Amino acid sequence: MRSIRAGAALPALVSLSSLTLLAQTALANDGDEGLEAVVVTATRTAQPRRLTGESVTVLTAADLSLAQATGLDDVLRQTPGLTIVRNGGTGQPAAIGLRGALAGQTVLLIDGIRLNDPGSPDGAVLLSDVLADRLDRVEVLRGPQSTLYGSDAMGGVVNLMTARGGASAFGPSALVEAGSLGHWHATLAARGTTGALSYGVTLGALRTNSISAADARDGNRERDGYRHDGATVNLRWQASDTLSFDARGYATDSKVGFDGYPPPDYRFQDSADHGENQLFAGHVGANLSLLDGRLRQRLSLLRSSSDRRLVDPTQQVAATFIGQGHAERIEYQGSYDFTPDEQLVFGAESQRSAIRALNPSDWDPTPQATRGDARITGYFLQAQTTLARQLTLTGGLRRDENAAFGTHDSVKLAAAWRLPATGTVLHANYGDGFKAPSLYELYSEYSNPTRSLSPESARGWEAGIEQPIGDIGQVGLTGFERRTRDQIDFFDCYGLQTVACTTRPYGYYENLARSRSRGLEFEFLLKLPATLSLGGNATLLAARDEITGGDLPRRPRHTANLNVSAQPLRGVEVGASWHYTGPRLDSAWAMKPMPGFSLVDLRGSWQLTDSVTLVARIENALDLRYSPVQGYGALPRTGTLGLRWVPAR
Repeated sequence: MRSIRAGAALPALVSLSSLTLLAQTALANDGDEGLEAVVVTATRTAQPRRLTGESVTVLTAADLSLAQATGLDDVLRQTPGLTIVRNGGTGQPAAIGLRGALAGQTVLLIDGIRLNDPGSPDGAVLLSDVLADRLDRVEVLRGPQSTLYGSDAMGGVVNLMTARGGASAFGPSALVEAGSLGHWHATLAARGTTGALSYGVTLGALRTNSISAADARDGNRERDGYRHDGATVNLRWQASDTLSFDARGYATDSKVGFDGYPPPDYRFQDSADHGENQLFAGHVGANLSLLDGRLRQRLSLLRSSSDRRLVDPTQQVAATFIGQGHAERIEYQGSYDFTPDEQLVFGAESQRSAIRALNPSDWDPTPQATRGDARITGYFLQAQTTLARQLTLTGGLRRDENAAFGTHDSVKLAAAWRLPATGTVLHANYGDGFKAPSLYELYSEYSNPTRSLSPESARGWEAGIEQPIGDIGQVGLTGFERRTRDQIDFFDCYGLQTVACTTRPYGYYENLARSRSRGLEFEFLLKLPATLSLGGNATLLAARDEITGGDLPRRPRHTANLNVSAQPLRGVEVGASWHYTGPRLDSAWAMKPMPGFSLVDLRGSWQLTDSVTLVARIENALDLRYSPVQGYGALPRTGTLGLRWVPAR
């Protein structure tokens, strides 16, 4: 494994920096997000991004509308430090890799509700079922964040927010589009404020015939289609000047075809298998503001439940896998402003999660189910102060308690120093992360027979600089490192006769692995009062298995993104995006890396009336044939045409 060297990093950074400087006199962006953007994920309170000392990417409603992306995975792949691995076309399983972390090591929230699934083997989110059309804002917080977010926040936090409220009592909107591969997508939404009630509601449906999950270049022709229906609700009732109540909900119901290893040759190929997935997440809470708004408190009750089923039509049983999980959570958070520059955030959380999983088959239609539950309770405290209106210091502590592994402590330290003369922001932070063993790892037939699993833990740091370019934009460079230990992996008992393997002949979960991820992230954004805009980022990543010395699978050393948009005529906007994923190993035992690939997407919109806009896009415009994962296919060039309706107000 080669480490990142200055000589290797320099060409890419110089190339992008030169492009940025050349563009300064010709490009613009009418957005208002940058160093002064207000974010909530970094400190769990609203703070200007430049004060947090953290690496946070913000995607606004305007950004999401401009991108015209259907799935959240297509949106996230454009952010620095984050990779998306999807096993085939639309709706196929997709996983987040944030600065080299594994899929279950990143927390994903929607309106404050955790979508991490306790019923899955690693507790990861079913990312393919999260669509971008219901979102108003996305914040991606990179680096270990367990001090504020507890278990699973080793790679970072992805925070999704839906719209609520507005200037009018009823503000409807709609989108309908159709395109290649039988693609059909529709969304109906409404938001507004009437009296003391502010609300936001969305309903959406997606249908596509898609492509074969198994690569068509290997002779696979059966299409693995995808069906998705979903809804979100976001309500707030302002009972008085100081007291309000919230109710939020998120639900999805989907079905996706996939491929397997059917007889007689048992190789990866077309099959009639499909998956059925249902998810519901809900939240009710109360907010109380006292002492002229300086003391703010929130008490929330949250519940999520999931039901995943795999169906093989060649067998007589209704499902060959059933995985059900649910979690109940109670949260209290308070914040107190001593002065405008001094703040204390404190809180407590307790979550009980449970799992039921089983693998029926024709020869064992009623197997014994995996059942188990666990409770984890955490307490956190964070203080922030700004000295001389230049240097902001943040420090936090957390303790988590769990019957399976005892206690775990986390620390967070961050600093941001703004130089008034130039507007330069220097930032650095150190953070801890941990992940409790999943319920499947603890209670399935592959549980450890000799000892209790320890939580995975991580320690990470970063340091960087962000430089405004007058009033037209900014550039930034951040270096980071994270070391992970006690990582849970599967121990294969094939050919072994140990005591543990006698009890678990197929293998068991064990704290086996250690890894280290380090790298550089470069990003820029330009905002000029003209008709063009440009933004982009590049990531250099060395993600290494410290036991074997090899690269972590599916973690490319190089990724990059570039987005350009223009307004050649009034009411007309066109744009293009370029995404590069470098070579990467497909598995820990792969002998050589898979080749890298570049994707180009084109998009455009034409405002036909004050309320109706024609939207169009071409994805994979160069019709590149590539494999995101060994043996799996990827979408060819596809086109989509639609109408967006937002009544003029």
